Amino acid sequence: MSKSPIDKLGERLTRRLAGYSSRRSFLARLGMALSATPVLPLLPVARASATDAPKTDFERYAQTTDPTKCNYWKYCASDGVLCSCCGGGSHTCPPGAEPSPISWIGTCVNPENGRSYVIAYRDCCGKPICSAGKSCFCDGGDRELPTYRSPLNNDIIWCFGKASASYHCSTAALLGLADAARK
Repeated sequence: MSKSPIDKLGERLTRRLAGYSSRRSFLARLGMALSATPVLPLLPVARASATDAPKTDFERYAQTTDPTKCNYWKYCASDGVLCSCCGGGSHTCPPGAEPSPISWIGTCVNPENGRSYVIAYRDCCGKPICSAGKSCFCDGGDRELPTYRSPLNNDIIWCFGKASASYHCSTAALLGLADAARK
């Protein structure tokens, strides 16, 4: 039985592929890649540091004295009503409200020392929304990521998992230095 032109073409392509891709060539390429990998960190790369990075709008106007203002340095990624305007503190819920079990995070620069800190933002739940006024409603989207990275996104009401999913206000708790590994 004679081969059809499609069979001949398929056989030719398969033989050519087999001629160029043997087990030895695969192992040789894998060995070259593994031996070159340790050299990659030695290549000259421009590494960005916190001092080289341009300041964001929030960082230019941040202050460290009044936690009832949206430009307080820890509120760079805060979204919502400030608990410090509603009877709580910058990192504590007001009486009658309880913190959500989950938080989102941000990295804010303290203008006093120029260092970056990791901040955990937590919604306070269980009471109706605080009506402190427009000056206490903040929408700090500094370095905010899209919703598909939800732990870093501030557009989600984080009160799920509580008895009441009513949002009241938001806090900002300092977790620690973000640049501790570099110092």
